[in-house]
Amino acid sequence: MTISVLLADDQAMVRGGLRFILEDQPDIRVVAEAADGVEAIDLARRFRPDVCLVDIRMPRLDGIEVTRALAGPGVPRPLRVVVVTTFDLDEYVHGALRCGAVGFVLKDAGPALLVEAVRAAYAGDALISPSVTLRLLRHLTVSAAPVGTGQTRPLSARETEVVRAIARGRTNQEIGAELFISLSTVKSHVSGIQSKLGLRNRVEIAAWAWANRVVEAD
Repeated sequence: MTISVLLADDQAMVRGGLRFILEDQPDIRVVAEAADGVEAIDLARRFRPDVCLVDIRMPRLDGIEVTRALAGPGVPRPLRVVVVTTFDLDEYVHGALRCGAVGFVLKDAGPALLVEAVRAAYAGDALISPSVTLRLLRHLTVSAAPVGTGQTRPLSARETEVVRAIARGRTNQEIGAELFISLSTVKSHVSGIQSKLGLRNRVEIAAWAWANRVVEAD
């Protein structure tokens, strides 16, 4: 199994550094590089990589618009987009979240977390790590409107436990261990939660939980 990745960043040195980090892993291969948003969309549609790693600030089209084009509502066969950002750009992060991003990586987060984000996106288990996305979600939900199309059915007690665990950065495996349920049961709960809340991925579940005070800061 090899994870194919598209890199989109307007700085050649940054792209080179990201490529070096990713291709040092035996299971990751960079298949394309883009220097601006328009090129990123074109290459992503042409190569259909497993994961698109997209800078938030790029010429012609920014990372939000790239995310919308590749993973936004109504996009057939959406791609998995991980946005590269900095903590003080929370308004951009929230925009990317609404456009379908499945993860966030801080530019100074380090090689290990970058690799973790790519693998998580590939596995459909979007990066919600306490060290990165959780801080972003806490920050952006202070002023942001709740994500989602509206809760049509109430969550069960167990589903609420799963939501809180997702919001705190737990993986499916960790949730199963904490709640003493199987991995398949966790996945079933996550699917049910997304359906009930009108959300598309785990990142949106976490944002919804923080915005709606389902989970509080420690």
